[in-house]
Amino acid sequence: MSSTTTAGRHATAAPPSRRGPRRGPRRAFGVVIDLVLVGCLLVFALLAVGPHLFGYRTSTMLTGSMEPGISPGDVVVTTAKPAADVEVGDVITYQIPIEDHRVETHRVVEVLHRDGSIAIRTKGDANDHADPWTATLQDDQVWEVRAVVPELGTAIRVLRAPVVQHGVFWAALAGLLALGLTTVWRRDPAAQGSDPA
Repeated sequence: MSSTTTAGRHATAAPPSRRGPRRGPRRAFGVVIDLVLVGCLLVFALLAVGPHLFGYRTSTMLTGSMEPGISPGDVVVTTAKPAADVEVGDVITYQIPIEDHRVETHRVVEVLHRDGSIAIRTKGDANDHADPWTATLQDDQVWEVRAVVPELGTAIRVLRAPVVQHGVFWAALAGLLALGLTTVWRRDPAAQGSDPA
């Protein structure tokens, strides 16, 4: 009885699965997609959620005035610091007091106390001369640079380009269609070897 059962088991055993080699590229593709998604979530958390939860700010460096420490395309992370504690050597992000009042990230080279107010002179590390203005600090706090994320701003600008956004949309749509077709047309090697009873 036992020999018949054993023989029966040998006779009905499924052939070795051939799925291993086929799954290699698919698994690698899945890992890449997972890493991209995790990266996107981290960037979203850094730029959108983090400032509300932890009170920091982010901005993208547009010029090379602070090289080599901060290059164009780098994202600077700033935190609030009391204006009264500003010192020479601090790198701060502030609005310049002339022209378009653009936001600038430069190093403090001089602190001036005038009749209860605080004014500063700044300079870009890569510039030969100090900025041609004196900025009076209007608020009780300034935004000091605490961290630099290299090239993140460049990546964000590239991803925001209309060509890239359309390309990502169509690539994602094509990927979904390809995944759907592979699921429909995929054959199970184990199922092919047996006939329905």
